[in-house]
Amino acid sequence: MKRCMIIGILIVFVCFSALSVQGYVSDDLDFVPMDGSDSSSGTGSTAPRITNSIGQTFVLIPAGTFMMGSPKDEPKRYDDERRHRVTITKAFYMQTTEVTQKQWETVMGNNPSRFKGDNLPVEKVSWRDVQEFIEKLNRKEKTNKYRLPTESEWEYACRAGTTTPFYAGRCISTDQANYNGNYPMPGCSKGKFRGKTVNVGSFSPNAWGLYDMHGNVYEWCADWYGKYPRGPVTDPTGPTKGAGRVNRGGSWYYGAGSARSAIRWTIPGYGDNYLGFRVARTQ
Repeated sequence: MKRCMIIGILIVFVCFSALSVQGYVSDDLDFVPMDGSDSSSGTGSTAPRITNSIGQTFVLIPAGTFMMGSPKDEPKRYDDERRHRVTITKAFYMQTTEVTQKQWETVMGNNPSRFKGDNLPVEKVSWRDVQEFIEKLNRKEKTNKYRLPTESEWEYACRAGTTTPFYAGRCISTDQANYNGNYPMPGCSKGKFRGKTVNVGSFSPNAWGLYDMHGNVYEWCADWYGKYPRGPVTDPTGPTKGAGRVNRGGSWYYGAGSARSAIRWTIPGYGDNYLGFRVARTQ
């Protein structure tokens, strides 16, 4: 509706009304945790944590409201990142790292990864492979609480109260994340291209204590890929069907633009050496 540049009170009023009908959401609210905490204080260092029998550690992510997607002036932005307000009504646990090969082997008894190492993230796992892992993990832990995060939970946890392209700011260096440093964000410095995954937790975490939310391996989410809504939503779970599942966060292979907090990627459910995951847990 920015095209409505005609001078005249009546025309301006019509344009404003059209915005309202389409569910326009102002971005005056960027982040509000429901527990009243301050995300800038490093919530992850004090939030409750749990560790299960295979060594996965989870940190409690508070409920809250945030702006999902990216502003129109964010470099490397895609059209499917329409900014909209999302409320997460229930706190949930998020694994502090990507699932490691040792954790995968403990549950599944195999290792499909190209880059081998106990503390490297498991990769080359399809969305259905991940569902099988979670099913077996729930049986092993005698619960039904383990699952993949929704796409909105993933971005909310990644941002940890930030609104910039990365939780580190406008730029992110290869000393902060494992991505292809030959392709930095516009105006940012080049860095290393390691050409492989690195051990999980090799870099500093975000304010909520989560490691490698940018780079290393893309991470599967629970949702089918689909268009974002125009208005505010609460606890969204994505469309009921689709052609591919969402994965988030970038990888060792791609540039910084593909590791932004808002970036969305989708493929049919197969796996590759830049695709892994982390587990969420219902409180």
